[in-house]
Amino acid sequence: MTDARLVLLGLLVVVAGGFAGWWIACLRRAHAVRAPEAGVLTKSLAIGAVTNFFDTLGVGSFAPTTALFRVFRLVPDRLLPGTLNVGHALPSVVQALVFIAIVEVEPRTLVLMIGAAVVGAWLGASAVAGWSRRRVRLGMGMALLVAASLLARQLVLGTPAGAEARALDGVRLAVGVAGNFALGVLMTVGVGLYAPCMILVTLLGMNAKAAFPIMMGSCAFLMPVAGVRFVATAAYVPRVALGLTLGGVPAVLVAAFVVRSLPLGAVRVLVLAVALYTGVSLLRAARGEGSAGSRGQPQSRSASTPM
Repeated sequence: MTDARLVLLGLLVVVAGGFAGWWIACLRRAHAVRAPEAGVLTKSLAIGAVTNFFDTLGVGSFAPTTALFRVFRLVPDRLLPGTLNVGHALPSVVQALVFIAIVEVEPRTLVLMIGAAVVGAWLGASAVAGWSRRRVRLGMGMALLVAASLLARQLVLGTPAGAEARALDGVRLAVGVAGNFALGVLMTVGVGLYAPCMILVTLLGMNAKAAFPIMMGSCAFLMPVAGVRFVATAAYVPRVALGLTLGGVPAVLVAAFVVRSLPLGAVRVLVLAVALYTGVSLLRAARGEGSAGSRGQPQSRSASTPM
């Protein structure tokens, strides 16, 4: 393993440890670590385990998590982006530690693309944390439809065939950095980074396997960074995010070291359907809320959730 990758892995451990310690301190100060209702804990743990298991295999977690949150009414729509980014942060770190260690990518390409995503997430989270419920619904609804179109592309055309390149340079590197910056911004709205990042790097001529450390490393660094903004502004549901984390970390280890691969075609079809349904339902809710507001009627209350 190169020295650069060792430094990157060490930095990731420091970032994750700092975020975890700070988050726990925030939870204690807010008295949010007392035992939640049994049903809430069970549901959030199960959602974290299932979605992060398949996330490790490359399916993505944001669309199915959003759908399950809405089905079980665990998280108000306005707090969806923050809860997703905070709750999935540490499981994503575990994924990145595994794949950065075992999959070879040229260090400069890896570091620059990860750094671009982190900057995008930091700027995006500062804006999204203050969004109204209607704006979150609009943003996430459109983001999920974009994610669904990318998933559909993968299902129909397959992952673009890349060469054996493990690095980008020149114009291709600039495009990759700019693209990952944009994906970092979109992560804070609630669109997953995995599918678009895999398509981006393979279209730029890299081996498809090289997408795994890039996309997982990007998420592992950017989600704690974005999470700091969401936690600081209380723009998330603490106990549900904690359940995602506690259920997600063991599931990542099982997927990475025990299962490793599955026939995922049917799962991707299901995720596509979930993304379409949830995106459309969020846009319809936003449209209804806007219509009610334009008539001077009180807006409907968001789904209740235990804090």
